[in-house]
Amino acid sequence: MQRSHALAGLTLSEIASRHQLRVPTRLHHAKGWIGQLLEQCLGATAGTAAAPDFQSLGIELKTIPVNRLGQPKESTYVCTVPLHGEAEACWQDSWVRGKLACVLWLPIEADSQIPIEARRIGTAILWSPSAQQEQCLQQDWEEHMELIQCGRIQEISAHHGTCLQIRPKAANKKALCTTTDEDGLPVQTLPRGFYLRPSFTAEILRQQYC
Repeated sequence: MQRSHALAGLTLSEIASRHQLRVPTRLHHAKGWIGQLLEQCLGATAGTAAAPDFQSLGIELKTIPVNRLGQPKESTYVCTVPLHGEAEACWQDSWVRGKLACVLWLPIEADSQIPIEARRIGTAILWSPSAQQEQCLQQDWEEHMELIQCGRIQEISAHHGTCLQIRPKAANKKALCTTTDEDGLPVQTLPRGFYLRPSFTAEILRQQYC
């Protein structure tokens, strides 16, 4: 937390220069660069493993791009969706719950008028869901997974879920994977990811700063 709080107010350029890295001029072709920079800066160890970023501490690192008003600009990716529902039979054993059990949130300026190198890091928040927040997450997760288990994944849209939504997550429309339909037969579909709605992360920021 000392290292996280020491980043508050620094620009991406200042942080990158400490690691002899260049800030990309555009993030469109460097998606994830900011998160990777902060993982390196803070010593995250998990990489792409299905584990919290700081494995020995059980803490996940998440960045929140915010606008000039300090409001989240987009949904926050949590993890991939297991398209064979039996892989995660209950909420307590789910990857989503494991990822969100303890999160280090780092707000980052993301107004399009601010050059990428000049965007600053906000004050870090170490957060675990309250009983009410976990209840909301669990209810959304269970409703989503029930549809997947019943072979009805095509019915799921980004409009489903109060705080947790499912959206396609693939490099392109040809990056298909296999799941099952209502008859239990294999079908091809796009990979999916779990995302936190901006309204949910906005409440986390509000509770911390207001």
